[in-house]
Formats: sequence, C-alpha cells, structure tokens
Amino acid sequence: MSNLRSVLDYEPQILRFGTSGRRGRVVDLTQLEIYINVTGELEYLQSLPRAAGGIVRGEEFYFGYDLRPGSPGLCQAVVQALLDTGMPDAGMKPVNLGPLPTPALTGYALSRGRASIMVTGSHIPFDLNGYKLNTSIGELMKDSEAPVGERVQAVRDRIYGQSATESRFDEKGMLRGGGLTLPAIDESARQAYIERYCRFFGKLGGKRILVYQHSAVGRDLLVEVLQALGADVVTAGRSDTFVAIDTEAIDDAQLATVQALADDALRGGPLFAVVSTDGDSDRPLILGMQDGKVQFFGGDLVGMIVAEYLGADAVVVPITCNDGIDRGLLAPVVEPKTRIGSPWVIAGMATARAKGRKAVCGWEANGGFLVGSDIVRDGRTLTALPTRDALLPILGVLFSAQEKGLPLPALFAQLPPRFSRAALLRNFSRAKGQRIVELLTARDADGVERIRKQLQTFFLPGDGFSSIAKIDYTDGVRLIFENGEVAHFRPSGNADEFRMYAVADTQRRANAMITAGMAEPNGIIRSIERQLAGL
Repeated sequence: MSNLRSVLDYEPQILRFGTSGRRGRVVDLTQLEIYINVTGELEYLQSLPRAAGGIVRGEEFYFGYDLRPGSPGLCQAVVQALLDTGMPDAGMKPVNLGPLPTPALTGYALSRGRASIMVTGSHIPFDLNGYKLNTSIGELMKDSEAPVGERVQAVRDRIYGQSATESRFDEKGMLRGGGLTLPAIDESARQAYIERYCRFFGKLGGKRILVYQHSAVGRDLLVEVLQALGADVVTAGRSDTFVAIDTEAIDDAQLATVQALADDALRGGPLFAVVSTDGDSDRPLILGMQDGKVQFFGGDLVGMIVAEYLGADAVVVPITCNDGIDRGLLAPVVEPKTRIGSPWVIAGMATARAKGRKAVCGWEANGGFLVGSDIVRDGRTLTALPTRDALLPILGVLFSAQEKGLPLPALFAQLPPRFSRAALLRNFSRAKGQRIVELLTARDADGVERIRKQLQTFFLPGDGFSSIAKIDYTDGVRLIFENGEVAHFRPSGNADEFRMYAVADTQRRANAMITAGMAEPNGIIRSIERQLAGL
C-alpha cells in the first residue's frame, strides 16, 4: 500500500522560520505543508503549561488573515489542523476573526488567554506568503523554535507515512474535496481594536489626512478610527491586487506613487499627513507635507516621537535603529540594543519590566511599535500589546504634532539631527547572505583587523566614507566610521533579500550611502558578493 509521500507529484519544500513567523514561496505553500507545520506547533503548545503559553484541547483558538488571494486557502489547512489536533478526544475550537490587522488578532486572543494564528506574508512580495503563531501569552519566542522544529518533523514523518488512499490530502498536497468551509467571521476582535484607540486618544480637530489604502488588511479600519477621532479623511490608491509595501525600505518609485495620490488630494485642500500600513497592518507608513511634497519618516524616528508622547521610562530597539535615540530625550531610558525581530524586542521589554520599569515600549526600524506594559496618559490607560502595531504609531505621531501645534516635518525636526535610510536587494538568497555575513565575522582581534581592512577596500573615500572605527556583529555586520556614520548590512530573516541601513548627519548623506551600497550592478554589496562568491 502506497503512503502519502510516495504519491506526491511534486517535491515538498519545508516551510522555515523567518525573523518572525514562517514564510515561503506561494508555489511551495501547499495545504499539506501548512497542515504539517501547524499541527506540530499545536502539539507543542498543548504540551506546555498555561503559564508558559500552553493551550488546552477543546478551547477556542483564533485565526485571521490578510488580503492576499491565497490566504483563505491556507486558512482551510489551519482550521483542519485545529480540528484534528488532540483527536479523538477533542481538537481545538477554531474562531474565524476574518481579515484584520495582525495586532488586532493578537491582542484579542491574548486578552482571553488564547493562542492565535495570522495567515499573512506581511510586507514581503506577492509571490511569498506564510503565517505567524502566537502562544496564549504572547509571540512564539526564539528559544521555542528548536523544540517546535522537532515536533513538526515528527508530524511530517507521521503524515507522510499515512496511507495515500486514507489521507486527507491528494497527490498535489491539497485537501480532498476542495477543503472545508471556514467558520463564519466573528467581528469582535476588529471592534475591540477600534475601541482600544478611541478610548485612549482624544480628537484630531478636523485635520485632513490622506489614507493610502492599497491592499492593506487594515485599510478600512484605519479610516474608521481616524474618522471616529475627528479627522477629515481622504482615501486613495485602493487596490484589488496585492501591493508589497515594506515600510523599512520605501523606494523612489513608491514615494512617487504616494506623491501622485497626494497631488490629487491637494486639489481639495491642504493635507496634514499621509498614512498607510504594510499588508497585514502591523507596520506604519507616515509622511508629512512640506511645500506640497510628501516627506517620509522612517520607523525608527517614528518610534522616538511616540515613545516621548507616551512618557516611556524604558525603550527597547534593535541594533539597526537610528542612533539618534542615544542623543536625545530618550537616551536615559534606552535599554541594551537587541537583534532584529519582534521576539528579541519582546525579550528586551520583559527584562526592562523585571528591573521595575513601569512604562515600557519598543519598536523596530520598520515602525512596528510594541507596548510592553500598561501605559497611563492623561488618566487614560493603554493596555500592553507586545506585538508589532501600526495604528498606535500613526496616532501617536498625529496627536503629538497636534499637542505641540506643529506640522509633521517640524515635529520630526525636533529630534536629534541623525538621518537614516534603508534599502534592499531582491532575489538575493538568504543562504548567500548568511554566508557573506559569516565570512565577514571575526572570531578574534586579529580577525577584526583583517576584516576591517578588507571592508575598507569597498567603503572608499571617493564615495565619502571615512575610516572604519568599529565593527558590531549583534545582527549582521554593522560598520561605525570615524566620522560617526553607520553602514549596516544583513540578509532578511523573512525573504530572499539583502538589506542595508545607513545613518548619517544629513538625509542627503544617508541617501548617498545607500546609493553607493545598493547600486546595480556594481554597488558595494554586489562587489562584496562577487569577491566572496568563491569562498
């Protein structure tokens, strides 16, 4: 009798962890692959005590999804895994929260002590997708990845070994009969998320704000919240096809798209701001207006504005964030810098709370803002939400500007004069990127000096670079130059991309550093790639 693995008419590709969650190519994301991974993760959670994020058979398990056309199909596999895991005694009870922002799903589930899954590819390109698991007490942390991997492998062996004729899956790795019908959508999480911010913030006084909707799952929710808070909202750019918006690496073409939408909106009156989010609405896109031109504000700068507005007494950020945070009002409350990824920021926030800090928050260079403790402002409480969120930073910036009576460019001009820019090279395999970082990572003082000299041959005075003073390996390769500039490069944790970050004393210089680093085909990163290709 043939087993399932023997009849599959394709070569399965294993879905692996990225920076946060699992990601893979759409063509490889069969329902079988999703089912195997989710089943393994559920079995892992069922083995844990409640205090460690565990779940109990038969209880509610929440799921949601973004607007990618393939996401509902992946949800079918998630639901089937939920129903099956724990049987014949009892599976989980799937609750469909529908298309909604990742933080709305996560916050709602955590408030009820329940685990959740968001099916989303987040900000990454259309040909990729995946999902993110949350335990009953928060995000899945990095130290869980190894034991989860062992569970998933055991499930894989078990499912592959099933009789092909008795398996739920056909030779294409799809649920037989077209899969099950998803449960009816429960709108409770969406409404709770709206109320969270309407209770905490005041009124925006009729400020005219353009919402760039594209294919963001929170595009209508964002409009609803802004209108409820008294803004005059204009919408534009709604798309039925998926638009990949990486708020950490906004390029000139995307800025031109937003500028064209703003130009059209300006015919109806002045704009105070242009706002949007990435695909699953956990990362903000915020732009101000200066003489009719849009001005983009990086997520690391956004975080500084919001943390100051909230009165944070501890802030946690990854090593890639703009180092202006070390020079301004927040410098006394900055915790040790972390590696890139929300699990690392969450761990840092937990450490800050353990030290007695009361108003703890964190953010990433993409602008996703995390609240590690309840925060009280003007007698109103914002409860903890230790996962990336786009709505809070958007509102925090708008209300901070209103409170100070400033347009957004003037508000950000109050920050220490340090400017950043990020960019990425697509179709750059993670394995290759990881190998480059490995080859440029020193093990001792002699190695550091050798690598410093090697890298200096790429970062040349002709491109404006001074001598490399220090190399930091917290996450990737971070070069600190004698003149204080910073160049940081690393492979993406979620996709086949290679990223570079630059920090300088002017925006023009940060932009120039990125241009020199990421130019095709002969920029610095490509030159490093060619030199190391045979090593």
